[in-house]
Amino acid sequence: MKIDGVFSGGGVKALAFVGALQAVENKGYSFKRVAGTSAGAITASLLAAGYKLDELEQVLRQLDFETFVDPPMLDRILPFSKWLLLYIRMGLYKGERLERWLYDQLAAKGVYTFRDLPHGSLKVICSDLTLGRILVIPDDLESYYNIDPDRFPVAKAVRMSAGLPYFFMPVKIQGKFSMKSLIVDGGLLSNFPVWALEKRDGIRIRPILGMKLSNPPSHFPKRKITNSIEMFHALFSTMKQAHDARYISKAKRADIIFIPVTSVDTTDFKLTDLQKEQLIDLGREHAEKFLGHWRK
Repeated sequence: MKIDGVFSGGGVKALAFVGALQAVENKGYSFKRVAGTSAGAITASLLAAGYKLDELEQVLRQLDFETFVDPPMLDRILPFSKWLLLYIRMGLYKGERLERWLYDQLAAKGVYTFRDLPHGSLKVICSDLTLGRILVIPDDLESYYNIDPDRFPVAKAVRMSAGLPYFFMPVKIQGKFSMKSLIVDGGLLSNFPVWALEKRDGIRIRPILGMKLSNPPSHFPKRKITNSIEMFHALFSTMKQAHDARYISKAKRADIIFIPVTSVDTTDFKLTDLQKEQLIDLGREHAEKFLGHWRK
């Protein structure tokens, strides 16, 4: 049975998607269209490009997340300079290795630009800080930036969606006006874009199955904030959760697999093989439990 899929952000936690997808496949479902934010956009792009589940698992299991940490050359010579120059560069790492890895994985399936994908099969969510709006790629490229979607690299779109603020440097895109737009992680404005696969009136073309790397909105953990650093982290987390929590409360939670990953953090790049296995098992466990009573 054909369904549509939505994947939330969550950094390295996205390995849990592998287990959840195994359960989905075992039930006889396959995805016609997919949408995602950040790590969810990575998963969605690989599925849209034609990766089979065993191939996706192999790619993500073998991935060394630390390879994505690519400081500028000056930082390698003067390690403390990255903190001094953070104010100017607006990010610790370039994100070029992430984009190159994405390019190589997609190229292996013959996917370079959105022209190489079935029309409407992939929606990548980003945040345009300059325009102050949610950006849906490829839909918004032409209207806001005069960019032909057929010529825009899928790898760049996904890298922008995964551009965690202050961790990766923002991507700059020339818009219709003289000012360039700063594009960052889509999770800043919508970490779970179910709406991207619905029509304006909320009508769904086919059943939509969501996978979210957190508890349901009513079970978000409370935070103890005792200093400015903790407040900074809480600020971003609250911004990411607020939009989606309001939307999910109105949508059908019965269509969302919640996978509460608490054992690792978004940027815990030094995952052991055991931790990877535990994430996959967690995703499979929650998906199997959910699919046992899912009513499309």
